[in-house]
Amino acid sequence: MTTFQLSSGDLTADRRAHYAHLYAEGGDHVAAIDMQTQALALAPIWAAGWHSLGNYREAAGDLKGAADAWRKVLALSPVDIFGAGLKLSLTGQAEMPPLPPSEYVEALFDGYSDRFDTALVENLDYRVPELLTALLGEVAGERAQFAKVIDLGCGTGLFGEQIRHRTSWLEGYDLSQGMLSKASGKAVYDHLAQADILYSIAAARQAGAVQADLVAAADVFAYFGDLNPVMAVATKLIAGGGLLAFSLEAGSEDCDWLLQPSLRYCHGEPYLRRMLDQHGLDLLKLSRAPIRRDGADTITGLLAVARKRPGANAAMSTKIAAAARATQLTIALN
Repeated sequence: MTTFQLSSGDLTADRRAHYAHLYAEGGDHVAAIDMQTQALALAPIWAAGWHSLGNYREAAGDLKGAADAWRKVLALSPVDIFGAGLKLSLTGQAEMPPLPPSEYVEALFDGYSDRFDTALVENLDYRVPELLTALLGEVAGERAQFAKVIDLGCGTGLFGEQIRHRTSWLEGYDLSQGMLSKASGKAVYDHLAQADILYSIAAARQAGAVQADLVAAADVFAYFGDLNPVMAVATKLIAGGGLLAFSLEAGSEDCDWLLQPSLRYCHGEPYLRRMLDQHGLDLLKLSRAPIRRDGADTITGLLAVARKRPGANAAMSTKIAAAARATQLTIALN
């Protein structure tokens, strides 16, 4: 589990940072910046404090100052559990990364796990699990049964609860141990494991595990920009003729993928169709629908079900290796 220092270790600095937070919540970003700067004068190597200062400066319109603070975060915390590199790219200070750091995603959801279901379902009207299950019903039939389902990025098990009655075996994988603990408490999965989808899911699966006739990724691909590597991994988990069901946040038609202020990615429909075809998947059903609220905005999603062409695995092996190498090279260069 990824951990990071939310406290500066200095009581006076923490108190001033708390006042800065209150000022920011009240909309007085100038006062928040002043108070946070005072806190950092007492705790100059506090990465979380510099991250907050960057956010306050961004809110005040000082993008150069925000970028300076986020660079300080990266100097103090190179693994970037705060997503400072993502913030730099949004302000034009760095190239847009094809995916966020795994440590950032893990820390984000570990911190979110205790209130995840309430925050998403009750407060943000999150609808992906229900919508994706309904779309599967349209494709496979409401009573169709799946011998084996793999739930990628299973989170607290919201999709697992929807699909449990339609499968004999349900596996769930997530990067966040906090989310997995919540999913385990629901007792709907036959197997749960912590895994990075791109780099460790093969090791996390049980020995001799067979491919699934359904792989689902509910609200997972929004944390990947370039879908090529993750689509390659997902496809390899599916048996020939099996299904992939997933959601994306909808981008413009001329957009392949784009990092948004939410630090999630949106994708264009033509790009989605191209990725499916390249990975030996035939699109069976595509739907556009509101999937959640984000502040005053409503997020429109692309919900899709595709079928893997029989015999696609052999053709994909070379592509999977190439995609992994390209992603690792991109990350190393950035």
